[in-house]
Amino acid sequence: MKFQQRLPQSFKETLLFIAVISIISVNIIAPIITGFEIGFSFDHWAQLIHKIPVLWVFIVALVFLTQKPAQFLAGKFLRDQQNSFEATMLVNTICNVFLMSVCMTIIGTWVGSGAISMDPIIHFFIKWPRNFTIALIIEAFVAQPIARTVMSWIHTAPKTVSNANEA
Repeated sequence: MKFQQRLPQSFKETLLFIAVISIISVNIIAPIITGFEIGFSFDHWAQLIHKIPVLWVFIVALVFLTQKPAQFLAGKFLRDQQNSFEATMLVNTICNVFLMSVCMTIIGTWVGSGAISMDPIIHFFIKWPRNFTIALIIEAFVAQPIARTVMSWIHTAPKTVSNANEA
């Protein structure tokens, strides 16, 4: 019951779930990583804010592109079907963040700098662990819990006549 209430159960709910997670993530993770790269200042944040919509498009596209590989990877860790909801969600989050952070360490640098270069590939193994850690903390402790709470609110909200007709 808890598992069903906290996850999307329709295509519209899936879109809302992805929107909540991706909007929270891009607005927190990108400024933190940018701050570590070029320094924390209002000027740097103002430069970044114009690039966030482009980053968001890449993030949403990558969510769909990495979904099946992340499920496959998570399945390697979750062989036992008796895993708790929390364990399943944590492993799924780790696998999704792992694949997304690999891609976004490179793509994010290209979008942020406004140029495609070899720099993010050359420095990948220096920057990726930090980016993965930041993304995992935000996803596991901020974005995912908020999105699951939104789903829970939707599923436990009293049904109105208009909601009943939509179902």
